[in-house]
Amino acid sequence: MPRKLLKQLLPGEETLREDQQLKLLGPMLHNPNLWHLTRSSVATAVSVGLLIAFVPAPGQMLLAATMAILIGCNLPIAVAGVWVSNPLTMAPLFYGAYRVGAWLLGESTHKVQFEISVEWLSTQLSGIWQPFLLGCLICGLACALVGNIAIRLIWRLHVWRRWRERKARRIAERRIA
Repeated sequence: MPRKLLKQLLPGEETLREDQQLKLLGPMLHNPNLWHLTRSSVATAVSVGLLIAFVPAPGQMLLAATMAILIGCNLPIAVAGVWVSNPLTMAPLFYGAYRVGAWLLGESTHKVQFEISVEWLSTQLSGIWQPFLLGCLICGLACALVGNIAIRLIWRLHVWRRWRERKARRIAERRIA
């Protein structure tokens, strides 16, 4: 695990206590699970990040940070997980979510030309909002579940390999001695 690298990049607890904007959150921000890298905290944070990545609204990072603080999982990883949904991936993710929602509702998909404007939102979104939001919810939950399980399995595999390496090293040291 890149634990040492992350510890170097993350701010220290003293820095967080002194920050004026973060004082508003008070003692909730000093929960050790928000900053420690444990299997449970990281897996839950990945789930939070992936779930919020499918929320079709601005402020996803703020929402992920709030949810991480309330749940008590690793804050930086939860916020970083939201980056799955970025300007390059947002259109395919949300179109895929729309297709999933339409399939679940038994509706046919409409060819949608997306553009960022109030006019488009008022005219086009009204016809697809139900399958779109359902698809976002289902895809977000599915990705969160898969991400959580994957992190737990990868973490367990890493720990198992490290244990085997230590065991082999101890056996080799006994043979030398």
